[in-house]
Amino acid sequence: MARAIVYTEFGSPDVLHLIDIPTPVAAPGGVVVRIEAAGVNPLDAKRRSGKRPSAPIVEPRRVGFDGAGVIESLGKGVTEFAVGDRVAIGNALGTYATHLAVATENLDKLTDAVTAAEAAGLSIPIGTAYQCVRSLDVGENDLFLVHAGSGAVGQAAIQFAVAHGAKVIATGSPARHEQLREIGAIPVAYGDGLADRVREAAGAEVTVALDCAGTDEAIETSIELVADRGRIATIVRGPDAADYGIRAFSGGSPEPLTEQELAWRAEAVTVAIDLISRGDFQIELGAELPLSEAAEAHRLIEAHQAHGKITLVP
Repeated sequence: MARAIVYTEFGSPDVLHLIDIPTPVAAPGGVVVRIEAAGVNPLDAKRRSGKRPSAPIVEPRRVGFDGAGVIESLGKGVTEFAVGDRVAIGNALGTYATHLAVATENLDKLTDAVTAAEAAGLSIPIGTAYQCVRSLDVGENDLFLVHAGSGAVGQAAIQFAVAHGAKVIATGSPARHEQLREIGAIPVAYGDGLADRVREAAGAEVTVALDCAGTDEAIETSIELVADRGRIATIVRGPDAADYGIRAFSGGSPEPLTEQELAWRAEAVTVAIDLISRGDFQIELGAELPLSEAAEAHRLIEAHQAHGKITLVP
């Protein structure tokens, strides 16, 4: 038997339960992965609570989209992977588990330089950040403002932008400023007078902005500083982004991602694995909890009490 976290109703973290499930079997074109780490994302908690709309629950619903582990068995026709390969899993529901049957299209091979915990923090935050940087066409002539730069998406967006030659300013609490400097951003504290502090730190015109915070302050400051609203985007305020004339990438946006944007999200994991292997990219790791403590992991992520990527370990 395998084990997995499930819920049968929307609600608080207490609806999450660890249960026994049948041992997964690899489907044709797929594999079974023994999970070594599952990444905990805000999306997981939003779906569990019902804040992010999803289909009615008709059977125990699995949790988690990101993870990492070792391939234990291969389905018919699989030739690009082998038993024993270390892989990152992305966009595959059910990673809060001991084992998972996964299609090969949801896997990326890992190098020895990337740990399971780091790999479990790749797919959703890394894919989101990379797609945003590419969609906004951030490059060497840009001064890029990232709101909530110390979060997982914010840190990734900073590092991708720096790799593309941009200068980056990022908002965050003073306690997080050293981390922001370490990954290449100029830190600025949020709060009253934010636009003036950004201007002072920038010394030039801000040309592009990404909101990972979802606050009115972030939206209004971006609009005040960036002349072209087509180069302002949010990943949080999707429902009302159009009211401001800015772009939204997921985050509750009624506009789906384009095929190109989805392709960039898929490409991001390979790009990040290469950068990590070269020492040019970092995943800040946070609390590591047993799989049985998934409810506590959700409490931490909802309370914004943990720095770095929270992972669950079977």
